[in-house]
Amino acid sequence: MEFLITLVIVYVLTTIRVIFEYQRGVVFLLGKYTHTMGPGLKLLFWPFQTMRKVDVRVKAVDVPDQEAITRDNISARINAVIYYKVKDAAKSFIEVENFYYAVSQLAQTTMRNVVGEMDLDQLLSQREEASKKIKDIVDVLTDPWGIQVDNVELKDITLPEEMKRTMAKQAEAERERRAVVINSMGEVEASKNLAEAANILSSSSGALHLRTLNTINDVSSDASNTIIFAVPLEVLRAFDHLKKE
Repeated sequence: MEFLITLVIVYVLTTIRVIFEYQRGVVFLLGKYTHTMGPGLKLLFWPFQTMRKVDVRVKAVDVPDQEAITRDNISARINAVIYYKVKDAAKSFIEVENFYYAVSQLAQTTMRNVVGEMDLDQLLSQREEASKKIKDIVDVLTDPWGIQVDNVELKDITLPEEMKRTMAKQAEAERERRAVVINSMGEVEASKNLAEAANILSSSSGALHLRTLNTINDVSSDASNTIIFAVPLEVLRAFDHLKKE
């Protein structure tokens, strides 16, 4: 009798399972799925019941560098990180053999396909849009596996050295073009102001003379300046004639 009691106690002790808060237990009865256990202290009646623990925490998977070709036929190396978690432990264990590997491979393929649908300029300027598109596609395809994709981030986009030099030349040419345009706009605005000032001075008698005197007054404040007047030839001849008389 004592032996049976001891045997029962030992059996009960061996059926005790501890499931942590970040885990779920997928239970099978004679090979058939029955239910999923939550965290806590559980009893598992083996050998009839078996259990597989599944981690339901958010996982960050580094998607390795992928060689992709954009829509405008430019080669680029891209890597990313994908954040996902298990929302259905039973599906993640039953529907796919290794969801860690499956999600990584699916993210790599999807990333190459999305990059192939975008021009290089779009990929560089709309990185968040590309990340969101990859995330939406992977999330839909992994839903039957009980996986929820939270986010996808493109970490780095590496271009060939020749393309980097070409883009640098393009950026420099664009800056020069903007400088020329801004300079020409300034010249146009200055010419309009000068024309308006000339019209105002010509419309008022004596205005040009007053402006000349005002300029002389400003220049004469510095003793080191030398003022040279351009006198018309007719005035010089008149002075010469007066001297002769």
